[in-house]
Amino acid sequence: MNEMTKVLVVYHSRSGNTARMAAAVAEGAKEGGADVVMKKVEEAALEDLTGADGIVLGAPTYFGTLSAEMKGFIDGSVRVRGRLEDKIGAAFTSSGSPTGGNETTLLSMIQGMLIHGMVIVGDPLETGGHYGAVAVGAPDASALIACRKLGERVARLAKSIASA
Repeated sequence: MNEMTKVLVVYHSRSGNTARMAAAVAEGAKEGGADVVMKKVEEAALEDLTGADGIVLGAPTYFGTLSAEMKGFIDGSVRVRGRLEDKIGAAFTSSGSPTGGNETTLLSMIQGMLIHGMVIVGDPLETGGHYGAVAVGAPDASALIACRKLGERVARLAKSIASA
């Protein structure tokens, strides 16, 4: 029996901007052939992390870093340390301004994934990003394309690693 690759998208959103990005990431992961679970950070459990082949985290940027809700979730993941190794990871964020700290927020989420031994996926080259998908304010068409492509890439790579 060939099990479908599982991608988990966990996000925190107050304004709805990061939630719209999460939906686009999930859509891309589905297009990439994955079974996708999308959860608000307050609904996500550690078992969700361990049961996924790919994990994509999304949080708004507050004062140059991720929201306290996402930081708490990442901090709590220490209880599954060693069980996320070699899973595919990626991140996305939204902020109120171009210099609001998007890259530092992405790197904060990525650091947690690296500590778990995960394999990190950056923003696909064709969308022009670096560390992950980013929106300034409400995600525009190009930000949503970047999110879909990021999700699709995570799904493809997770499938490749899971079948190796």
